Amino acid sequence: MTADPRPTPVLEPDINLDLGFGSVVARESRKRLLNRDGTFNVRRVGLGFWQSHSAYHYFLTITWPRFLAYVGAAYVVTNAVFAALYVAAGETRQLADAFFFSVHTLATIGYGNIYPVNTAANVLVTIESLIGLLGFSIVAGIVFARFARPTAQIMFSERALIAPYRDKTAFMFRIVNQRSNQIVELEAKVLLARRRRDGASAAEREFIPLKLERDRVAFFPLAWTIVHPIDEFSPLRGVTAQSLRECGAEFLILLNGFDETFSQTVHTRSSYIGDEVVAGAKFRTMFEPGDDSDLFVDVGKLHEYDHVPLQ
Repeated sequence: MTADPRPTPVLEPDINLDLGFGSVVARESRKRLLNRDGTFNVRRVGLGFWQSHSAYHYFLTITWPRFLAYVGAAYVVTNAVFAALYVAAGETRQLADAFFFSVHTLATIGYGNIYPVNTAANVLVTIESLIGLLGFSIVAGIVFARFARPTAQIMFSERALIAPYRDKTAFMFRIVNQRSNQIVELEAKVLLARRRRDGASAAEREFIPLKLERDRVAFFPLAWTIVHPIDEFSPLRGVTAQSLRECGAEFLILLNGFDETFSQTVHTRSSYIGDEVVAGAKFRTMFEPGDDSDLFVDVGKLHEYDHVPLQ
């Protein structure tokens, strides 16, 4: 048997693929491009305050505890300001009474034990009632938008692994849906970003799509281990944990799926850097035996793995 004289194909990165980061900009950054929670390490400067900030977008995307804290603080401060104005208008001498009268007015409760007796106080009541109507309408609209906005709550394993896989090795990580909603037609894209060095001083990033064993699943009721087999065509052939750190490797992940609850497409992002990749490990099973009708998935075992020798 004679050897095949044809040279082994070498996987070349697509020079047109920069994912929107740009090789020059990415070269200057020493931080990861994409955080684990899917946010980007990018700050926009050079714009005015009102040009670079959107209050609606901010209150729509912050966490629920912070949003409720802002609403509570605004409620207390508004009533405190009007309470001071009521005292100044001669409605009452007690700041506490004025504060609770402001609460009754702002929330249109109107118990009737305190009521305005002069023109200045009536003007303040008119203004505060209008502010209350507008304020509660705005808060209600933002709350509705927060509940109605479809998001994907997909958990990623804390570590990605380089593990034995079908007589060779593979790069892999696990995901699971935190919610009880159903996501169908889930698609995964994984790209390797790393520094490409030409000499001692020049460095720029290249972005290489990784070929997955399976890049989509029709249904996502269980955990999914996303696998990139490391074969002779893989850009990860021969890499080690040390070499991944030295080249500033980062694995960029994008997931897209269809949420049946909202009938809309949802997506999420994450990434792994070299320090978050464990070479020579294998995930523990998440499935537990149940009765004849149920299959149990222990989400608490999503991050668990055992060290194993590589082939």
